[in-house]
Amino acid sequence: MAPTPLTWNGTYPDGTPFRWGDPGLVWDGNVPEPQPYKRMNHLRVLLGFTNAPDHNLEETGGRVLAQLFDIPAYANPPVTKVALQAAVTDFTNAIAAQPDGGKAATADKNNKRAILVTLLRKLAGHVQEHCGDDLALLLSSGFEAVSGHGPSTPLPKPMDVRVENSNSGQLKIRVKAIANARCYEVRYAVIAAGGTLGPWQMGGLFTSSRDILLDDLTPGTNYSIQVRAIGGSTRKSDWSDAISHMSL
Repeated sequence: MAPTPLTWNGTYPDGTPFRWGDPGLVWDGNVPEPQPYKRMNHLRVLLGFTNAPDHNLEETGGRVLAQLFDIPAYANPPVTKVALQAAVTDFTNAIAAQPDGGKAATADKNNKRAILVTLLRKLAGHVQEHCGDDLALLLSSGFEAVSGHGPSTPLPKPMDVRVENSNSGQLKIRVKAIANARCYEVRYAVIAAGGTLGPWQMGGLFTSSRDILLDDLTPGTNYSIQVRAIGGSTRKSDWSDAISHMSL
């Protein structure tokens, strides 16, 4: 489309209209063309936990409890860690009591579920408001993000995981990139004497498959390490095969 020239219907003090080419006037411009509207992509917290099976909701509550409250970006949340811990514990106990408790136990479990859902919804809103459209930061809260894409398929299990030493107490991990993965999550566990595996600890979320760094490890200790991809129709892949490596 050709630009539209600017026009000006002004006059001099004596009422004479401005004319093209009058001395002292500079005429150089066009009407700005309208710019197409660009929709901003805003990350949203997935609220599927509200209708999830009991044990899935319990898992979400436990994950948020373990991760959200230590993240500076989510300071001053609308629900305290103590309140969420109590709600998760109450719900877990109510689930355990339901099979032998009849209708009363089921009603109590449903009440405890409603309380937990309410608290998680408040925290989800807090995370959505303060994540700054940073996917890794959103996921680090323990919540999941709404996918902005169409139908998807499950992501494959990460393959070709490689671990090498970095600085003292650090391990650098690389994994073959997975198409459509939004980020990668890593976990690790201490391998004690006799090969006994300690509890798994979450090592964080990473947007690059080649820049995964575990730190604050104990030098001279063997660790078992696994990686999984976040995204796809199941929201996360299976964990990779475990890799053992000693931190120096």
